[in-house]
Amino acid sequence: MSGLATALSLQRHGFNVQIYEKNPALCALGIGLTLTPDGLSHLEAIQPGMIGLLEQTGSKLHRIILSDRTGETLASKSIDKERSLFTIQESRLQAILASALPSNAIQFRHRCVGYEPLNNQVKLFFANGETVETDLLIGADGINSAVRQTLISDGFPNFTDHVWWGAVVQFEHKQLHPNTSLLFNGTDGERFSLFNVGEGYTFWSASIRSIDDFSNQRGISPKNRVLKRFFDWTDPIGAIVAATPEEAILETPLCDRFSLQRWSQGRVTLIGDAAHPILPALEQGVNVIIEDAHKLADCLATASDVETALKAYDNRRILHGVSEKLTPLVCLEKR
Repeated sequence: MSGLATALSLQRHGFNVQIYEKNPALCALGIGLTLTPDGLSHLEAIQPGMIGLLEQTGSKLHRIILSDRTGETLASKSIDKERSLFTIQESRLQAILASALPSNAIQFRHRCVGYEPLNNQVKLFFANGETVETDLLIGADGINSAVRQTLISDGFPNFTDHVWWGAVVQFEHKQLHPNTSLLFNGTDGERFSLFNVGEGYTFWSASIRSIDDFSNQRGISPKNRVLKRFFDWTDPIGAIVAATPEEAILETPLCDRFSLQRWSQGRVTLIGDAAHPILPALEQGVNVIIEDAHKLADCLATASDVETALKAYDNRRILHGVSEKLTPLVCLEKR
């Protein structure tokens, strides 16, 4: 997602951009995303008309309800119409962004394994043996970024003691409403959420704090692990998990990285999860990624040279940008 948003934003300023993608095709994770007013405004600036496309494929969010595992409401929040929160499948947003790029903008089956600085250029190395020389390298290769490892050499991500599951599924239930997000909190760090992502699909996610349960149940399928942990929670939690095909469920241990004092060096920089992973509970990841892309492109378009632009980008995003965004999506009010 960060690669697509960045390419679009740079294209708007007239830069010649090439995306190198490790997978053989666009590969969405099968999750739901929440776009905030800030994220939407930056997305519209990157590619005018995006909000109209989102309205056709996503869903507006009007209310968020927080409950305990029994279904008792603990807090709720009505969303002002002016805030325009959207929920959408990641695959839909990915397709919308990709469709605005030239057909040859993405080179698939190119997994970056490192780079080497040259005089006024950067040489990229790929797992398939190919190399490319470029004026600027933007590492948008996620939390396990090979670009970050060459740039910073700070090792592997840190496990947070949380495990996360999620899936998008066609599902109907009397307690699910098109414009409402349901959040459920347990007593031992468990969390379950559901919201409509448009076109008849619902996104659900679950997380637990204890790694012991996860490690000791490797022989159990992800679906059965979720059902076992949440079997006695209120409807429609058990029903939607049971209705989800096993292959649609994404399972991952949640990891994080220590904050960096810089994302850039020479003609190389980082963006998105490669620079600043954001945990799903904050529901802000995609919005920060889009803003990263917008600000980076603006810095490159207005600076006299690449190094000056990247210094400005670091200053705007590290010192005065991302930390301000790392707050919960909304503050829920107790009943």
